[in-house]
Amino acid sequence: MLQKRPIKIGIMGGTFDPIHNGHLVTAEEALIQFELDKVVFVPAGYPPHKEVRKSLDPVERYLMTVIATASNPDFEVSRIEVDRKGPSYTIDTVREFRKVYGVEAEIFFITGADAMLEIITWKDADELAKMCKFIAATRPGYCLRKFEELHVLPYENKEPEPGKLKIHIMEIPALAISSTDIRRRVSQGYPIRYLVPEGVVNYVLKREFYR
Repeated sequence: MLQKRPIKIGIMGGTFDPIHNGHLVTAEEALIQFELDKVVFVPAGYPPHKEVRKSLDPVERYLMTVIATASNPDFEVSRIEVDRKGPSYTIDTVREFRKVYGVEAEIFFITGADAMLEIITWKDADELAKMCKFIAATRPGYCLRKFEELHVLPYENKEPEPGKLKIHIMEIPALAISSTDIRRRVSQGYPIRYLVPEGVVNYVLKREFYR
């Protein structure tokens, strides 16, 4: 009888202000490359490292994420950080996922390389490193020197040295798209079709976001 392997869960963290096709391509690539059972998108509530006034209301960002992922059965969206009161810390989210999926589950936290570089400033980063592995999504040609300067070395298909975080680097061409640029385009009256899912385009225009 074949032994069933532990479930493999991807947590796609981000502000998603708004969610765009680069996020979706990243999640799909992680799903395939790392043989994940599913990817759960977790829109940030009130990120402690960002000014709240620069982000849309968490519920609105959550709804856009639901719209964007609805057609993919391997994607889910969690309200865990949206419903959490106060600052939203990644360590608290990973702890909750551990409670749901158990200690045997293999958890991968997926985020952009720039955000990954801030990991040493995150709450309880040492504990976080023990609870999950990390997938840092980058644009082709992204300089990894800053990872080396922080003594947080990426690795592929091998265990890192003791004391080093477990980080996989994953190049995603579509990450040339950015939420910042999308907000700028909307504010200046430029189209965002084909940069974000069509349902999100319609939602942004209807609600007059980023004007």
